[in-house]
Amino acid sequence: MFTKTDRKVLFKSPPTIFTDKLISQEARRSKALEEQKRRRAQKFESSRQLDAFADLNLGNSDDDGDLEDEPEIIREGVSGFVQMVSQPVETPSLSSDAHNHETVQAGKRRGKPRRKRIKAKPSKWADKCMYAELLEMNEEAHLWDNQSGDVIDGLPRDLEAAWVAVAPVPTGKRCLAVTHQSAGIVGISPNTTLRSRVLGKMLLPRFPSSLPPLTVLDCILDVNWRDNGIIHVLDVLKWKGQDVGDCETPFRFWWRDTRLAELPKPPLPSGNFSFTAPHATADNSSQNAEPLSHMPTSERDRYRFPYPTSFVPIPYHTDTTLTSLSSSVIPMARSTREISVDIPVLVSLPEFISHDMAVDGTHDSVTSRSTTSVIARVDSDGLLLYVSHASYEEGTSPLSCWIPNKAITELPELSGGSTGHDSPLDVFQRLVQRRAVRNLQLVVGLQDSMDI
Repeated sequence: MFTKTDRKVLFKSPPTIFTDKLISQEARRSKALEEQKRRRAQKFESSRQLDAFADLNLGNSDDDGDLEDEPEIIREGVSGFVQMVSQPVETPSLSSDAHNHETVQAGKRRGKPRRKRIKAKPSKWADKCMYAELLEMNEEAHLWDNQSGDVIDGLPRDLEAAWVAVAPVPTGKRCLAVTHQSAGIVGISPNTTLRSRVLGKMLLPRFPSSLPPLTVLDCILDVNWRDNGIIHVLDVLKWKGQDVGDCETPFRFWWRDTRLAELPKPPLPSGNFSFTAPHATADNSSQNAEPLSHMPTSERDRYRFPYPTSFVPIPYHTDTTLTSLSSSVIPMARSTREISVDIPVLVSLPEFISHDMAVDGTHDSVTSRSTTSVIARVDSDGLLLYVSHASYEEGTSPLSCWIPNKAITELPELSGGSTGHDSPLDVFQRLVQRRAVRNLQLVVGLQDSMDI
């Protein structure tokens, strides 16, 4: 039996490595992609509204002239004679009165019914994120496909042509950024909420952002967002009410980068900013925040973001050849990303400005705010792979694969034959290099056979 600590780390562990093609991840991925194609075609056909024209006809044809001599059949129903028939008068029966009396007496004997518990209605944002499956990999060299000669290593067969890589994926909390219609000025009036991935609960009260209304983004809230104000944008579901989730992966990522680059830079929140309903926040970091009186002076003077202000897109790579993966994408998935952010700095006003010249109580703080650019370092959590031709799919899907750069478990039997300290990214890199070497050998062998 596993200990309590082992059970906690097993929730991310991959399923058993399957060698049966009928239940492999590759087969489930192909089935999910075909299901998406079927739903897309069905949606397209329904938008054409062909069913509305199914009962239409062009009248009698000219070829029906031979039937003029036949008597015409009058197709008239009996609806016109209904009014001529007198309606029967309903008389209450004695049996129904007796039955109602017995029902009332039985209700008095039973007493008051027990009040049923009303279950809370699930949020409409629950389980809306496209959650990637852990890529099933196997380094056992004896697993061969006798028909095609390919090694069943778990890597997609079309990895170099039909996939998009996202790296480095930052560490943080997965969530949805949802914007609403707001009557105020964009960037000043609160219009954005963050929803959790599983239950769709509100992580923060509504806060202002420069995002347009009716926009839904798949995001990762940075671990240190209180210090840098960063929220990472992974994907886009909807933009200004337009559904973008049905588009293919490269277009969604291009749309995400282009639209985020067009947004104006929002004003930074003041140091004394407070939500209208502080008790409604579900963020643990704000609930467990240490009082200012118990903080050190350096921590007390440091600026803390009350809500995320910088929506930063995560880099994506359409070149997923084995050479590009080994030389660029995988090293990037291991590295720390540096992002420039603006942070307010308190600056003292000149001494010649007296307190008497202040207006409306501004003498309480004789400091003004200016901004300075600092470098925020974001740790990487791994690598994501998306099928290029797939659209955004809610819930866990094999159309997106997750390769973390940290070891999932220390149990050797769950690490696919590799050592317990190897991360899935290490295994992925070795399999990519092995496939590249094997492809090179096939090319050399083909050239030798042609020379012969």
